[in-house]
Amino acid sequence: MSDFFQNGTVTTLHNLKTRSLESLEEELHQFSKQSPMALILPCLYSELSQGALSDIIDALNDATYLAHVVIGLDRATEPEYRHALEYFSRLELQHTVLWNDGPRARSLQNQLKQHCVAPTDLGKGCNVWYCFGYIQSLPNIKVVALHDCDITTYDRSLLARLLYPVANPQFNYAFCKGFYARVAEGKLNGRVSRLLVSPLVRAMKRLFPEQNFLDYLDSFRYPLAGEFAMRVDLVKTLRIPADWALEIGILTEVFRNYSTKQVCQIEVADNYDHKHQDLSADDRSSGLSRMSSDISTSLYRILATFGSVFETGTVRTVKAAYLRIALDLIESYYNDAVVNGLRFDRDAEERAVETFASNVLTSGQDFLQSGQEVPYVPSWNRVLSVYPGAPQELADIVAKDYEEFAEPSVIQVAAASG
Repeated sequence: MSDFFQNGTVTTLHNLKTRSLESLEEELHQFSKQSPMALILPCLYSELSQGALSDIIDALNDATYLAHVVIGLDRATEPEYRHALEYFSRLELQHTVLWNDGPRARSLQNQLKQHCVAPTDLGKGCNVWYCFGYIQSLPNIKVVALHDCDITTYDRSLLARLLYPVANPQFNYAFCKGFYARVAEGKLNGRVSRLLVSPLVRAMKRLFPEQNFLDYLDSFRYPLAGEFAMRVDLVKTLRIPADWALEIGILTEVFRNYSTKQVCQIEVADNYDHKHQDLSADDRSSGLSRMSSDISTSLYRILATFGSVFETGTVRTVKAAYLRIALDLIESYYNDAVVNGLRFDRDAEERAVETFASNVLTSGQDFLQSGQEVPYVPSWNRVLSVYPGAPQELADIVAKDYEEFAEPSVIQVAAASG
């Protein structure tokens, strides 16, 4: 996307194809002397059998400016954890596998629950939250990045570009969000971002034009991108959602904690693809339908915290405005697809919008009726106030799990790479 255009309230950094990856990485090596960098990889055990993760590990072996890689492993039994240790032994960088389902980790989780400071719902948000806790046991880390493990188009330039704006001491950015085009197999992807988030945010702007947060959110080219980098100080202050609205929740916390002048987005890939979710139009508890419900509910909550008042009529107006804007955007997406020689299934697009519109309405109604719930996982600042040893205990758990379950061959590889 070779242009210089700046719009919205956050800086956009483009890829003008005028600088090599080697040049970027050379500078990152210099930055790492003052600001050591870490990468978080939230991972399901099932992803170990997919080619995407294998390619990511191979690419990361050349990202030698990284001081540490933290792999949050979810949904793994003991034999699967043993296999994961062997699998990740191919990663030549200093790394940690945090087994979230292990008995020691479960014991700590139960202790945190007794203090009412533990996530109540499992999932990516919970996984990332515990990885944030572990990062705090690494005292030298200054910058942390995160990306998913299912990226089928991965190139290590993604990570270099993601980290650069925050790691560069001449810049003042505390947070950097990645963006990219979502095109694969001859068609447009990114349905939830294109057909839900963008039109819903613009619909809410019509009702609440005074909300600067909506201008901020509408500035991001791909607000649901799972790739970001930030100063490690932010890890302690984040209150992230416990559901599928993780990315929106993190953007919200950044908005609360920093000036928009300290926030940027950067083009990290020419094209990007990962595993896809089904629409699940008839089931709000799964697939893109659940994602749209969680995101819609999250946006209602966020605007309420900024002082916007919602009533039954307001929710209906949001839904009506959303539907009209989304249908108009479909025409724009159709034209864009035709110009670029891509397939475009108008019926599938409109069915997705109809599903999302129904969930926008239902989520708003649910929000009005559920005022007692606490939608956010406690920040690590709160955890540390009641359980100050939690990060070090996570580090001890990792070490003990590794000592008990790692095969001798894995230990030898780790000793050689460490």
